[in-house]
Amino acid sequence: MITKERILELLDYVKDPEIPVINVLELGVVRQVEVGPDGKAIVSITPTYTGCPAMDVMAADIRKELLEAGVPAVEVKQVLSPAWTTDWITEEGKRKLKEFGIAPPEKTADIRALKGAAPVVTCPHCGSTDTVMLSPFGSTACKALWKCNACQEPFDQFKCL
Repeated sequence: MITKERILELLDYVKDPEIPVINVLELGVVRQVEVGPDGKAIVSITPTYTGCPAMDVMAADIRKELLEAGVPAVEVKQVLSPAWTTDWITEEGKRKLKEFGIAPPEKTADIRALKGAAPVVTCPHCGSTDTVMLSPFGSTACKALWKCNACQEPFDQFKCL
C-alpha cells in the first residue's frame, strides 16, 4: 500500500539539482502530496522563481524516484500560487546550505529593506557580518554573489523572496 508518509520518505532522496546537499522537502518546493485510491501519487511543487530551469529536473527526479520505488503512477503538478518564499526552507535545509558554503536567507521581512539599507548577510565560511554584495546575481538567479571582507572569500547568498 502506497501512503503519503511513504511518498514523503522517498522525496527525502530527491535533491535540488543546483544544490545537491538539500532535498526538495528541505527547500520547501513540495507543496502537497496526495495518494489516490489506485496508488497514484500526485506531488505539487512550486518553483523558487518564475522560469526556474531546475523545476523540470526536479519533476523528472521525483517521477523517477517514486516509480523506481514501486509507486504505480506519478503526476507532478507545478503550482504557482502561493508563490514560493525562502521562509519555506526548513531549518535543516538552512543548516545544510550554510555547511555547503551558501549563506541561507535569514528572513524575508526586514525593516532595513523598508529604509533602503542593505541586508546584513553572515559569511558561511567564517561567520563574519562584514560582508558586501558584489552582484545581485550569483551562480543561479535565486542567489546573489557576496564577498566577506574578513576572510576575503566569495559566497552565494540565497535571496530572500
